[in-house]
Amino acid sequence: MWYLVKTPNLIKKLYPNRVWSMPAKRKQIFLTFDDGPDKEVTSFVLEELRKFEAKATFFCIGKNVRAEFEIYKQIIDERHRVGNHTFNHLNGWRTNDQVYLDDIFQAKKIIDSNIFRPPYGRITRFQSNAIAGDKFQLKTIMWDVLSGDFDTSISGEDCYLNVVKNVSPGSIIVFHDSIKAKERLQYALPRVLKYFSERGFNFEGISL
Repeated sequence: MWYLVKTPNLIKKLYPNRVWSMPAKRKQIFLTFDDGPDKEVTSFVLEELRKFEAKATFFCIGKNVRAEFEIYKQIIDERHRVGNHTFNHLNGWRTNDQVYLDDIFQAKKIIDSNIFRPPYGRITRFQSNAIAGDKFQLKTIMWDVLSGDFDTSISGEDCYLNVVKNVSPGSIIVFHDSIKAKERLQYALPRVLKYFSERGFNFEGISL
């Protein structure tokens, strides 16, 4: 499986209307979790975040919110941010524009947020411009660093090193609170939280 752990500056410049990192006036980094909520894995993530008084952003799939609404509510009650990740985890490059936008709007009905992350990072310029308009009013959030926890061919240690070797103040980091990522996430996340906490970093939710 091929992917870029660190997003090159060239890609960020090609798509300047998408958010790739956050302005950081101090040692702030921004953990994000895609594809939940999942009762088991999201509960683990929330427990680990509490240990370090860390805040994060959860990009939720609408159908999972519907299935696990109590966990979704817990995310919000613990003062984390939530974002729209479509209702059915659709790939924007492979989906008819109207079908894709309707799916996002369906998720928006139950996910109260002004931020959106496209599944797989795949969204067309037309789709991105459409969701920024009056009907959706969504900002597209991408990332600076991929942990790679979705990649079953690598280890939890690899995920951990992907993060600590590439993060800088303001980085947006992607993890997944999903069953597929569970093994690597459970290894990497506590170590990432410990590593950066010991170095004086704060973990915050994305607020735009």
